[in-house]
Amino acid sequence: MAIARFPVVVLDCPDPKVLAEFYGALLDWTLEPGDDFWFVRAEYGDALGFQKVEHYAPPRWPGQEVPQQMHLDVVVDDLDAAEAAVVDLGATKHEHQPGTTFRVFLDPAGHPFCLCQN
Repeated sequence: MAIARFPVVVLDCPDPKVLAEFYGALLDWTLEPGDDFWFVRAEYGDALGFQKVEHYAPPRWPGQEVPQQMHLDVVVDDLDAAEAAVVDLGATKHEHQPGTTFRVFLDPAGHPFCLCQN
């Protein structure tokens, strides 16, 4: 018997609404608003949470002065099209690109995430 139904990854950030809107649009998931905590949720139950943190400091990837601790990999069919779409949503392409089958970006709060070729 499972203790829980599914895990929810929660990202610290300065503005939960901004990050929820970004990931909601990126993943085509439903927004669940709150005050200092927002969710985006898939039809089948998976979810991401965004928690407001005062004095938030974004990770400094690839360095470890402020470690990333975790990141999201998002699988896409077309890297070029996905890159254009996430930049339009507010992501920034990171200057350090260590591979050819994935691309590293920073979300609006500075969390690294990767677009990975399917």
